[in-house]
Amino acid sequence: MAVEAPVLVADDLSLLYPARSGHAEVRAVDGVTLTVASGEILGVLGEAGSGKSTLARALAGLAHGRRPPEGSPRIAGGELFVLGERIRTISSRRRDRLTSRVGYLSQSDGDALKPDLTVAEAVAEPLYERDRRFDRIEAGHRVAQLVDAVHLPMSTMRKQTWELSSGQRQRIALARSLVLEPTVLIADEPARGVDALVRQSVLELLRSIHTGRSFSAVVVTSSVGEARAVADRVAVLRAGRLVGLGELDVVLEQTVDPYVKVLSQTSPIDIIPASDRTPKKHR
Repeated sequence: MAVEAPVLVADDLSLLYPARSGHAEVRAVDGVTLTVASGEILGVLGEAGSGKSTLARALAGLAHGRRPPEGSPRIAGGELFVLGERIRTISSRRRDRLTSRVGYLSQSDGDALKPDLTVAEAVAEPLYERDRRFDRIEAGHRVAQLVDAVHLPMSTMRKQTWELSSGQRQRIALARSLVLEPTVLIADEPARGVDALVRQSVLELLRSIHTGRSFSAVVVTSSVGEARAVADRVAVLRAGRLVGLGELDVVLEQTVDPYVKVLSQTSPIDIIPASDRTPKKHR
């Protein structure tokens, strides 16, 4: 039986933000090597400024080989492959096609929803951005399924996004990131800034959709409890460098890095661990 290729490959990857408007060049990720297998959920753990959000953007196909647009990182060393595409040399047309297969949810996407759209319109918008003639009945089915999946009543679809709480908006942003039925989901702290109940529901949603559709995912977090809840393996970043990679408990027990030692002493939040799911084999 042929071995399925990883969906994400970073090989000695370094990412930087070029100098702009008097600000010096910033190297955000330095020599990271990791893979994400088909069907795997990788948790990326790190404190503020560790490079985890920059790595997430790169894994979503938003890094550039040269002259990146404002706010996007440049690949300064190593290689990055997303769904088999070499990101360093990818053309604009191929990147556009690639990003339709990679869902990306940032920690602020809930707040960025257009206030003049209804919830149904906001969730469906990526479909029509890709194809103005997308079937409206199919779009309606997808939107309804996702609104239900994020634990909101169907009546929510008729509301405008400004009428929702911050937690509800973040759940709608998660639904929106999944409406294109991506092969890979990159979620950058998807439960940040919401209360414990909403955080639980967001993580349960990630698990349940992953179980039903078997997509791959990268979930960025600063919480050991959240990583334990959703991730099959974790990558721990500190100051842009990879300081731990593997199953969470093994990383916490065997890694000597001081930051990992601090993580090992953190009390996890009360979330059902990923170990309660059907175990997977990893490379």
